This record gives sequence, C-alpha cells and structure tokens, in this order.
Amino acid sequence: MKTLENTGYVKRTQKDYSISFKLQVVGEIESGQLGRLEACHKYGIQARSTITQWLRKYGTFDWDNLTKETVAKTPEQKILELEAKVKLLEKQKARAEHLAERADKKSIIFDMLVDLAEKEYKIDIRKNYTPDLSTSSKKSTKKR
Repeated sequence: MKTLENTGYVKRTQKDYSISFKLQVVGEIESGQLGRLEACHKYGIQARSTITQWLRKYGTFDWDNLTKETVAKTPEQKILELEAKVKLLEKQKARAEHLAERADKKSIIFDMLVDLAEKEYKIDIRKNYTPDLSTSSKKSTKKR
C-alpha cells in the first residue's frame, strides 16, 4: 500500500480489499454517507467500476429491475404473462419427466447387462451387503 504524503491519498491494490472492507464501503454508499466517487477518494479505490461491482455483488439494490417507475399492468397483460409462465413450466416438467424416464431405462439396461455378464462369466459382480460386521472388523477376544 503506497501513501502520497501531501494528499493523504492511499493507493491500494486488488489484494488489499477484504470482504469486510467491501461490505463497509457498500454499506456507507447505500446508507447515503458517501457517493461512489467520494468512496474512491476516501479509500483510495482506483475505479468507480470496482465499487459498482461490489454494489451489485454485496448490495441490496435490485440491479435486474432498473426502472424507477412501475407501470400498472392491465389484466390482459397479467394473463398473458401467467400463460407464458405456465407454458414454460409445462416444458420444464415434460423435460424433467423425459430425463427421469431415460434414467430409468438406463438403469434397467445396466441391470440386464450385469445379469448377462454374471451368467456368462459365472462370477458375482454385484456386491452383497449384509447388516453383519465383516470378520476383519470384529474384535478378537483371546483368553490369556
């Protein structure tokens, strides 16, 4: 971190910004104590875009909806939006059902292949898990 003696300006590098520092700057800006440019000068942050990124990541402002005025929607517009959402959800549901059916078929085919391999090579491929402990993990009790 470098300091210029005359101005009190602190030049920082990217590695100097901890999460607590970022949250502090975002909190001061969102509470109205500082503007972005003032925060740059006060804390020695090199670019306002850095602060903008912090605001988007850690702030509470809705960056997806930047319109300040919300226009009241007519009932017809609301119905059209809801119908579009229903169609999208139906497509997603159909896709999920298709993938589930496909996974079931893969499982059945895999089981058939394992059965065939067990018959062909006369070996047990599947592991048989029993609730009993194996002999190697049981403690041996020897009398002295």
